[in-house]
Amino acid sequence: MTVLPNSVAARDIAYYFHPATNARRHEAIGPMVIERGEGVRVFDDQGKDYIEGLAGLWSVAVGFGEERLAKAAYEQMRRLPYYHSFSHKSHPAAVALAERLVRMAPGDLSKAHFTSSGSEANDFVIKLIWYYNNALGRPQKKKFIARQRGYHGVSIASASLTGLANFQRDFDLPLPFARHVATPHFWRGAKPGESEEDFASRLADELEETILREGPETVAAFIGEPVMGAGGVIPPPRTYWEKVQAVCRRHDVLVVADEVITGFGRTGRMFGSELYGIEPDVLVVSKALTSSYMPLSAVIFSDRVYQAVADNSAKIGVFAHGFTASGHPVATAVALENLDIIQEKGLVANAADLSPHFLARLEQFADHPYIGEARGVGLIGALELVADKQSKAGFAQPGSVGAKLAELCHEEGLIIRAIGEIIAFCPPLIITEKEIDEMFDRFGRALKRLPIDEAKAP
Repeated sequence: MTVLPNSVAARDIAYYFHPATNARRHEAIGPMVIERGEGVRVFDDQGKDYIEGLAGLWSVAVGFGEERLAKAAYEQMRRLPYYHSFSHKSHPAAVALAERLVRMAPGDLSKAHFTSSGSEANDFVIKLIWYYNNALGRPQKKKFIARQRGYHGVSIASASLTGLANFQRDFDLPLPFARHVATPHFWRGAKPGESEEDFASRLADELEETILREGPETVAAFIGEPVMGAGGVIPPPRTYWEKVQAVCRRHDVLVVADEVITGFGRTGRMFGSELYGIEPDVLVVSKALTSSYMPLSAVIFSDRVYQAVADNSAKIGVFAHGFTASGHPVATAVALENLDIIQEKGLVANAADLSPHFLARLEQFADHPYIGEARGVGLIGALELVADKQSKAGFAQPGSVGAKLAELCHEEGLIIRAIGEIIAFCPPLIITEKEIDEMFDRFGRALKRLPIDEAKAP
């Protein structure tokens, strides 16, 4: 692209250091500058429209330009623009949201704590569970087990749980408390002739072997996304969560469900935990909580955890954790209105109703010579690109074909997420069947333009 002097793009290159970006490449190509959004579409500074096939970053459930959220933020800003929750202070919006989340959450969860991002939330989960085990006189029970390709954040602690190399490489991570077990990806990980149930049993056995090898007295928690998101949109094999939870219960290992992506309707249920029968001790939500109109996340945890933590705070005199913006009035007010919209517009049911059509359109690309697998659940899905369908081998330059396809999608007016060679779709929950068709039609045009046989398997 041509970057004009003194343009937004030029100033961006000059001053803005971007997250999750190749900085030198950004200097060369500049940014896509998005100026506004409406429904499932966003518009760049040239007026071109794009269907936002990833809902921003897996998050804008109610779509872009929702006036009710703008009004909720404005009214709260006028009434009480900021207050904190330290030292017994509170305000109505935070209380109302905490109550609502506890009442709607699956399982036996009793308290909610607010942070501003999924990374912060999972950082808090680690501290909370360490504090909990210290309170119970179990100072060695501190290790967390996560999965390869899992994504739980980018802070020093949460990135240690993340199982993606680029989020750890040259950051001196992971920290020693984190362990990782296999990715529950049946298509990639199953042995020849192995059923989904047998694959799930093997992964549960691996988890148990890891706990026993480390020592159950040292393992505090197992954390997982009901459906893996940023690691490639990987729904679990049948019976996986049932078997994994049974292992955790046998060894008094807490179950943490990271629902930052799957919460509030993405899977066709309010929570992915409901779909897969997960009974978490701790539940983490963000993104669709406010449709990312405001930074907000929540950690909802069981009474069992709360009682031990509360007793210890009385013993010490304080639970000394919190952020300036914890339970921010504007963010919590926007979340309440956002949840009202999800309920009133039936967006959870919309995801369930449209899922068969969404998945069928996704599956239509499975015959393409570069598509190894089409997979998904609810309104989240992925296409995995391979150089050879039979061997499932990747390309000579990993990530190059996915990146090229993402560029072609941009040209066709579609924003998706290329996770290496995995193309992820996660549109706003307000999407219609007609818009799903338009999204995949645009993708299909981009895919037809992808050169075949230029990239060879190594």
